Amino acid sequence: MKTFYAILANSLTAFLTNNFVWFAITFWVYLETKSVVATSIMAGVYTGTVAITGFFQGSLVDRYKKKTAMILSSVVSLFLYVVAFLIFTSTPESVFKNPSSPVLWAFVVLGLLGAIAGNIRSIALSTLVTFLIPEGERDKANGMVGTINGVSFLVASVFSGLLIGYLGMFWTLVLAIGLTVLALLHITFVPIPEKGIVHTEEDTRRIDIRGTIRVLNRMPGLFALIFFNTFNNFLGGVFMSLMDAYGLALVSVQTWGILWGVLSGGFIIGGLVVAKKGLGKRPLRTLFITNVVLWTVCVFFTIQASIVLLAVGMFIYMCLVPVVEAAEQTIMQKLVPPERQGRVFGFAQSIEQAASPLTAFMIGPIAELVFIPFMTTGAGVQLIGGWFGTGSDRGLALVFTVTGLIGLIVTVLAMQSRSYHLLATNYEQKMAEETVRE
Repeated sequence: MKTFYAILANSLTAFLTNNFVWFAITFWVYLETKSVVATSIMAGVYTGTVAITGFFQGSLVDRYKKKTAMILSSVVSLFLYVVAFLIFTSTPESVFKNPSSPVLWAFVVLGLLGAIAGNIRSIALSTLVTFLIPEGERDKANGMVGTINGVSFLVASVFSGLLIGYLGMFWTLVLAIGLTVLALLHITFVPIPEKGIVHTEEDTRRIDIRGTIRVLNRMPGLFALIFFNTFNNFLGGVFMSLMDAYGLALVSVQTWGILWGVLSGGFIIGGLVVAKKGLGKRPLRTLFITNVVLWTVCVFFTIQASIVLLAVGMFIYMCLVPVVEAAEQTIMQKLVPPERQGRVFGFAQSIEQAASPLTAFMIGPIAELVFIPFMTTGAGVQLIGGWFGTGSDRGLALVFTVTGLIGLIVTVLAMQSRSYHLLATNYEQKMAEETVRE
């Protein structure tokens, strides 16, 4: 556990740095160009690149020792940040004010890729839970992983804007490079007891998506779990796209920014609860019950135009997300062979992350062309406007309510499915087999 805690601290530093860089660059680009299009393209490119690179990054984690993969992650991030720094310091400031400038986009892409290189470390950390933590404690360890992700997101989201506002991009990059060097030096001296690389295939150099799919198919229900979480991310893209617009219709931008920073603490609390209490003997059931609660909250937290109702609902939502993520990781760590875990986690990351940008690109036009007119001049004013409210903000609220209903219905149906029962049975059989061996 001492080694695991050292790795967690190291990963927190790296995750914080990478989140910090990307948030800061996004804020800075908007301030320089005043272009909403530029920042939306950045968000789409970022999530799309995360989805595409997951397959390759997972294969790297399986190909090398986990410590080597984590060192590689920091080295790549450091190299890209240094090149971005050199471009920034050698380019006139006026160039960065043009949203169509190739130099600006070269700088943005380097920062993006530097942050995304940190996902190698994230996948490696999930597999290290299998190697370092006893079976009965893995759910709690996954809770700790969720906690450091929450801390990194919270700190980065709050302080990246402050640093850009008060010190500028120069010192932001200096800090990022310094923290990356610190994480690299520290992980080099952390002893990770990994005697060798577990390989059963003749060729381990391939990404081998087909082989990963075969492994998933050998465990009935595991594929269904990935696609269930993908569907959840697809619905989650609604919140990513419309939540800021809805929140800013209720409060000032200053209040919304502070409130969002506070609400992000839900990630930390949810992770800490899992780290202390675990997920129980049936993590799959815990995952689905959590989703039932999560989507029920989403049905009601915009039912009236209240910032208090929204804040309470979003806080509960964020507390539950780490439970869902820890449950998925715990199930995969139990059922997937160690030699394939990197590629399976990378595969799941690619498939699940691909859903949010799709929704993000779709839901804006749908909200503007369907839901907002429905609640301003359409039939919704007469049907539900008397108690639900009317106006463009209530059109956005209706999107969230409908999204919650869809998520709730799909979750309940999934709990009755054959795939759910097969996966639950397979997990329990695996637990029973290991108990007998012990």
